[in-house]
Amino acid sequence: MTESEPAEPRIDELPEEIREAVPVWADDEYLDRVSDRLMFSYDLERDYAVRGHSFPMYGELRIENQKQFLHPALNYADHETREHLFARRAGEPTVADLERLVDLGHDLAEDWVDANEEHYETNFTFVLVADTISDAVRSFVSGFRDRTLLKYGYYGCYEVNLVVVAPDDEDGVASQEADVLQAFALWGDVDTPDDGFFSRLAKRFWT
Repeated sequence: MTESEPAEPRIDELPEEIREAVPVWADDEYLDRVSDRLMFSYDLERDYAVRGHSFPMYGELRIENQKQFLHPALNYADHETREHLFARRAGEPTVADLERLVDLGHDLAEDWVDANEEHYETNFTFVLVADTISDAVRSFVSGFRDRTLLKYGYYGCYEVNLVVVAPDDEDGVASQEADVLQAFALWGDVDTPDDGFFSRLAKRFWT
């Protein structure tokens, strides 16, 4: 392994009860290896279905931030960030396939986002595991960003992210805020933002 390649996650650092709670994708070696990376920060589920769509992998990430004044009991500016991650195989995805996932993200936001003063951000990230990535898909994903402010930002925002990976080609592309691509790029380095939350987790566990 070269210095530029991320080390494999140190799974033995996690408590046994957490490791045992992570599902096994026995019928999909690739997703099973990806789960070994995601398990550090996401609660993972198998075979998740929602609004007529099915995903072999679903993950939820929760972050709660709290500011304190002198003493933990004197806290203020509490806010919560969540990410909902959906992954499935797609063969040769099209732009239309991705647009349907974007619509799904907006539909889920209506149902799942609890817009209030404590809500900061909710992300809906869709990952398609493809055989190949067409030029049209690559162009669409790389230039994509869809962020919606709630009550002019007073109730935070939600964002829809897209990722397409082709493991056999060691290829991947992500929308502008989707740094989770790093977990799916088992072959090595990818061009992703280095200041996202997931990036910071990756630096902690994979180096």
